[in-house]
Amino acid sequence: MVESRDVADNDAIRRRRECLNCGYRFTTYERLERPSLAVIKRDGTRQLFSREKLLKGLQHATEKTSVTNLQLEAFVAQIERELYGRGEPEVSSVDIGELVMAGLPKLNEVAYVRFASVYRKFRDISSFERELNKIRESKEPKTPKKTVTK
Repeated sequence: MVESRDVADNDAIRRRRECLNCGYRFTTYERLERPSLAVIKRDGTRQLFSREKLLKGLQHATEKTSVTNLQLEAFVAQIERELYGRGEPEVSSVDIGELVMAGLPKLNEVAYVRFASVYRKFRDISSFERELNKIRESKEPKTPKKTVTK
């Protein structure tokens, strides 16, 4: 082993290694093995939580945007910490979707709308407009209402 560093999301260790036979250098990532977490889908079926599946869905949503893989990895790690931190053996797919929907606008608004269109199952343009209005409203500065006293 040549060197070891913590990765940005603090859930993995990056190790630079070297083959003792040929001298080839390579990188490995070691992650903490967590207990299995079951995801309850909308149709009631259960499947094991897949970090890779979540990451792949987010990569589709962030295609051709300024979001980097490092940002996505950190975002997925944040969601994982939240899910495992609950200490429950099962989580609903709706809960995962809501965590993504809450954090994705901070990464990229276009990716948020793309993800929302699939997650919320938009059927028409008015569905898109409602979601865009939510983004606009959240960005508007909150001005306190003046109270008039007599």
